[in-house]
Amino acid sequence: MTAFSPLVVPTQKRPVSAPTPDAAPGDDGQRLELEKAQLDRGARAAAEAGNIAESARLILKALDCERRLASRGPQILQLIKPRG
Repeated sequence: MTAFSPLVVPTQKRPVSAPTPDAAPGDDGQRLELEKAQLDRGARAAAEAGNIAESARLILKALDCERRLASRGPQILQLIKPRG
């Protein structure tokens, strides 16, 4: 008979920064939405002016804002198995 021992994987806890008291939870999301819209307008204007490099740079920044907006809230693995 073979004895099985539970697999123990050490985890490292990351520090959680506390939200500032003067900032509401939706402020960051609204800020990112506004920044994304401004970057989109800037990218369109740069493309119309023929400045492709500037347009591409602004598009990448807008995509980064979109990615940060999409990653807000609890992640799926945290919903399945909360850390404790």
